[in-house]
Amino acid sequence: MQTLFSVNSFKLVLLALIALLALVIWRYSSVALTGEPDKPRFMRSLAFTLSAVVFTLISNHLLLFWLGWLAISLALHQLLLFYPERPRAQLAAQKKALSARLSEVLLAIAFTLLYLHFGTANISTINTMLASAPSSLILHSAAILMVLVALLKCAQLPLHGWLIQVVEAPTPVSALLHAGIINLGGILLLLFLPLLRCSPIASFILLVTALGSTIVAALVVSTRISIKVRLAWSTVAQMGLMLVEIALGLYTLALLHLLAHSCYKAYAFLHSGNAVNHYLAAQLAEQAHPRARHWLVSLLLAVALVSLTQQVLPLSSLSSAVLLILAITVLLVPTLQLADNRRPARVLLALVYAIGLLILYFSLKTLLQPVMPTPHSVTLAADMLSSVAFVGLFMLTLLLRYQSHRKSINKVFIWLNAGGYLDEWTTRITLKIWPYTAHTKACHKVPALQEAK
Repeated sequence: MQTLFSVNSFKLVLLALIALLALVIWRYSSVALTGEPDKPRFMRSLAFTLSAVVFTLISNHLLLFWLGWLAISLALHQLLLFYPERPRAQLAAQKKALSARLSEVLLAIAFTLLYLHFGTANISTINTMLASAPSSLILHSAAILMVLVALLKCAQLPLHGWLIQVVEAPTPVSALLHAGIINLGGILLLLFLPLLRCSPIASFILLVTALGSTIVAALVVSTRISIKVRLAWSTVAQMGLMLVEIALGLYTLALLHLLAHSCYKAYAFLHSGNAVNHYLAAQLAEQAHPRARHWLVSLLLAVALVSLTQQVLPLSSLSSAVLLILAITVLLVPTLQLADNRRPARVLLALVYAIGLLILYFSLKTLLQPVMPTPHSVTLAADMLSSVAFVGLFMLTLLLRYQSHRKSINKVFIWLNAGGYLDEWTTRITLKIWPYTAHTKACHKVPALQEAK
C-alpha cells in the first residue's frame, strides 16, 4: 500500500484545504437544494467528485493517478448537467468534456514516457530519479505534455470558454469548480516539479502562454458587469498568474496563491447572492475619480513601503515586488481622492492595513517554505518579462477604466468585452468535432436554485 498511496507535507496542506471546502460546499448544498427532487443525485455526484479528488491527490502510482484524474472529470460532468434541459449548460459541458478528454490523452502519453524512461510507475521514485537525471528528449517531451495538460485544466486561453459558460450550473458547482478542481493543473505541476526543472523549454512555454492568458483575462474582467461571469474570467486570470509563478520557480508563492484563491472563490460564489446589494451600495456612495497625482503619491508610498520591507525580509524576485507595489497602490488610491480633513487618517489607516497584509503574506510564506521551497534564484529574463507585463497590465486597466470614452480605447474595450472573440472559433471547432444537439426535458418542477446573471 505504501507504493500505491503516499502523503507528504504538501499533500497534507491540500487535503486540509479540500476538507474545508468540502464541509462548506456540502452544508451550503444541503440547504440550498432543499425541496429539489433531484437533490440525492446531486449530493451523490458531489460526494463522488470530492472522493475522486482525494484519491488522485494521495495516489503514488501513475496509473492510479490517471484513473483518479479521469474520475474527477466524469463526476464533474454530472454536476455540470444537473439541469440538463438548459441548452447553454449542455454546450458548456460538451466543450468541457472535449477539453478534459484531450488533457487525459496528453497526460497518459506523458506518464507512458516517464514509465518507459525510468522503468517504474511509482511517482515518488520517479521524482527522486528526476532530481539527478540528465535532460533528454523524452523528459522534454513529457514536461511539455504536462504543461499542456496544466494549461487545459486551468482553462487558459484560448480553450477557456467552457469555464465562462458553466455558470449555468448550480452555485455550489461553480464554487467547487473555481475553488478546487480548476487548481488541479497547478497541483499537477507542483507534484512533478523535478520534471519541470529538467526542461527550460517547457517552463518557457508555460510562462509565455500563462502570462498572455493572465493579461487578456484580467483586462476582460474590467469590462464585464455580470457578477458570476466576472468571477469566471477572474479565475482564468488567477490561474494564469499561479502558472506564471510556477514557471518563474516561485513555488512557495504559487502554493500560497492556490490556497488564497481557493478560499476567496468559494466565498465569492457562495456569497454571490449579496452582490446586488454591494453594487447598489457602491452606486449610492459618492463617486470620485482619482487624478494622476493621487496615483503618483500612492505609487511612491507603495514603493517606499515595499523597499523598507525588502531590507528586513528580502523578496525572492522583482516580479513579486512589482505585484506587491501595484496591489498596495490600488489600496491607497481611494484614501487620497477625497480632499477633506479626514484624509490623513484614511491614508494612515490604509498604510497600517497594507503593513498588516505584508506581515500576513510573509508569515504564511514562511510557514509554507518547508512544504514547497522556492529556488534561490529566478531567471533574470523571465523575471523582467513578467515585471514588464504586470506593469503593462496595470496601465491598460487604468486606461480602460478612465479613458474608455476615447475612440481607440473604446474599440479595445469592445473587443475585450467580447472576450476577444476567442471562444467563437473554439466553439465552431467543437461543434465540428462533436455536433451539438439540444436535449430537452419535460420539467414538472421548479428548480430550487435560480442563477443570477
